[in-house]
Amino acid sequence: METTQKQTPLLEQLQMENALLRQEMAELIAKLSWFEEQFRLSQQRRFGKSSEQTSADQLNLFNEAEAEAKPSLPEPIAEEIVASYRRKKTSGSREELLQDLPVEKVEYRLPPEEQTCACCGGDLHEMSTEVRKELKIVPAKVSLVEHIRYVYGCRHCENNEITTPVITASMPAPVIPKSLASPSALAYVIEQKYVMGVPLYRQEQQFERLGIGLSRQTLSNWILLASRRCFAPLYDRMHDHLLARDILFADETTLQVLKEPGRAADSTSYMWLYRTGRDGAPIVLYDYQMTRAGKHPEKFLQGFSGWLHVDGYAGYHKVKDVTLVGCLAHARREFDQALKVLPESERSRPGAAKNCLDYCNRLYQIEHKLADLSPEKRYEERQIQSKKVLDEFYLYLKQTRQQVLPKSVLGKAIQYALNQWDNLMNYLQDGRLEIDNNRSERAIKPFVIGRKNWLFSNTSNGAIASATIYSIVETAKENGVNVTAYLTWLLERLPNIDLTNKSALDELMPWSPNLPQNFRLKD
Repeated sequence: METTQKQTPLLEQLQMENALLRQEMAELIAKLSWFEEQFRLSQQRRFGKSSEQTSADQLNLFNEAEAEAKPSLPEPIAEEIVASYRRKKTSGSREELLQDLPVEKVEYRLPPEEQTCACCGGDLHEMSTEVRKELKIVPAKVSLVEHIRYVYGCRHCENNEITTPVITASMPAPVIPKSLASPSALAYVIEQKYVMGVPLYRQEQQFERLGIGLSRQTLSNWILLASRRCFAPLYDRMHDHLLARDILFADETTLQVLKEPGRAADSTSYMWLYRTGRDGAPIVLYDYQMTRAGKHPEKFLQGFSGWLHVDGYAGYHKVKDVTLVGCLAHARREFDQALKVLPESERSRPGAAKNCLDYCNRLYQIEHKLADLSPEKRYEERQIQSKKVLDEFYLYLKQTRQQVLPKSVLGKAIQYALNQWDNLMNYLQDGRLEIDNNRSERAIKPFVIGRKNWLFSNTSNGAIASATIYSIVETAKENGVNVTAYLTWLLERLPNIDLTNKSALDELMPWSPNLPQNFRLKD
């Protein structure tokens, strides 16, 4: 009996130690699972395919113009200077591709002495033709344009009066006074840099091959002066039109500006994006700011009221008089990462990450089916189809959250979706709204195209100039306008109108009916 009593405390002690060991083992297994998850996530980000990853190289593009600009540098001497460039959308069959091109015909006929039949000696006649088509490309040509205006005086007054009236013929104002920059030349430089991603040092080399001594510093000065004197008023007027809409999209991305007041050279700055949705003529505006503070969208969108599509960044909550519409693409991305960190053998099996991803895919499938409907009909169908899936998804997230580690990739994905849930549901309230903020993300892509071809921003002025020009260029592209032709047209007119006249600026917008029809690109 005494032996049994002595064994009981020992047994209890062993059981307690066993329980503690089991708990410790469970914690270690959970930690190991977390580290394995993070390792797979790191490997996937490093080596795996990702259409959403942003390389640091693409964040350094905003101000080669400012980096190279030297306002004190004199203009080059008068040499041959003009640029000819044309960019054309191409799609469809060969005949469709060629139908708008100018045609140069080269005909081949038999000499008269050979137009005799070898059989009977009779005269030959033209019975048909054979046609071979080739593309002929003429490289950019440069020429010098001299603007000569005449000054007139009165012979009678010269001979008989004390004063003589002098009348000078009118002449269009230059885009940049005392400069060789013509509208076509400046439009070419801007299109090459901001559309084609050709940095100024490479454009300098191109001009050298044409025998023209245009330095990158000169080209930089042209861009900065054009942005400040011509494009800034047009940008401000586009801003007015943007604020008048009731559905907008917003996003932001980082960039580095080397010389910002009171900041280190490696400080992170931000380029904010604001754009319109599917209603009305597209407007795309970029706004450079030194920080990511919510006061920046609050100030930029002052006067706007309506729906604002955003991601999960809390800074947008400072914008007044708006209803935030969340981005399902961001939530889906988190679940996609949660699936990718699983061992490859488990990714195709049923599981929480796959189920959450399936819910997102079902919602996107519904949107794809409703794409061509009117906003009113789309609203009705969303209440029937999408809301049911969203309600099921929400209950599944609430249940699954209790079964996963909060710090795991899946746990964080679930918590992100739940935190954003009210905003994610808001697209159901209006058929014009969209399920995600991808429209903004697509507008950021022009900055990605030019990566590794750009220098860091030198000062804030250059970042502002690039934001202004990108806004004009991308808005033109969104409206289906030939960028080079449109920029040339703008630079011919902006120096010659009252830039405070809003009606005059409205006539120059890329959606204006006054825009020449041949500027419109075919779909």
